[in-house]
Amino acid sequence: MKYKLTDVKINFMGKTLFQIEAVKCFGDIVKGQKGGFIEKESNLSQGGNAWVYGDAKVSGNAEVYGDAEVYGNAWVSGNAWVRGNAKVSGNAKVYGNAKVYGNAWVSGNAWVYGDAKVSGNAEVYGDAEVYGNAWVSGNAWVRGNAKVSGNAKVYGNAKVYGNAWVSGNAWVYGDAKVSGNAEVYGDAEVYGDAEVKGNADYLVIGPIGSRNDITTFFKTANNDIKVSCGCFTGTIEEFLEKVNETHGNNNYAKEYKTAVEIAKIHIFGGE
Repeated sequence: MKYKLTDVKINFMGKTLFQIEAVKCFGDIVKGQKGGFIEKESNLSQGGNAWVYGDAKVSGNAEVYGDAEVYGNAWVSGNAWVRGNAKVSGNAKVYGNAKVYGNAWVSGNAWVYGDAKVSGNAEVYGDAEVYGNAWVSGNAWVRGNAKVSGNAKVYGNAKVYGNAWVSGNAWVYGDAKVSGNAEVYGDAEVYGDAEVKGNADYLVIGPIGSRNDITTFFKTANNDIKVSCGCFTGTIEEFLEKVNETHGNNNYAKEYKTAVEIAKIHIFGGE
């Protein structure tokens, strides 16, 4: 046993929460140190170095385990859990069935909720929201007023910020950046060195072609256009070469080539 519930209690959102106090030294916590507030013992593991600091609160069926930390004015509630070396701080809220784990950090005024997951070394901060079944992982970060929702995945070194919104079944990964007022949704895949700052910087067309694939065209940091179509990823030139090699000049080839011209007009005004 590493802590106990004290007689100091608060009423928060209709629930009675108790301040915790360490009964032994562990991690950077010393015996007798007061912590934050939890509703019941199952909210905070008696093992590991996990701790709730300051005015932070954990309630409902939420769990803070491993070496996780919840501090500041953060609130973890519902069936959410925070594990591993993860941190939830500032005014952040993690609730519903959300999971924050690994070395992930949710801070600022960020919200993670629903069945969303934040893992790896990912960071969600500012006024960002991650919800639905969305998953932010790897070294990715989501900040500002950005949102990631639905079944969307943001991973690798990807960055989503500003007022951007990634939703649906969209994937943003690699070193891709989605910012401004851009909305990436549906089955779009934005990856590599993509820089999508607005809706004019990418285009999703489909299903088209021989396999009825969704095809995504997006602008890169080098002011080029890259293509994601089924198993293919590469430049427009490489895409056209593959189309010619596979389809010659049949109707599928015409569909793909028309899509390329539309993408050029949409992204570069036909340059």
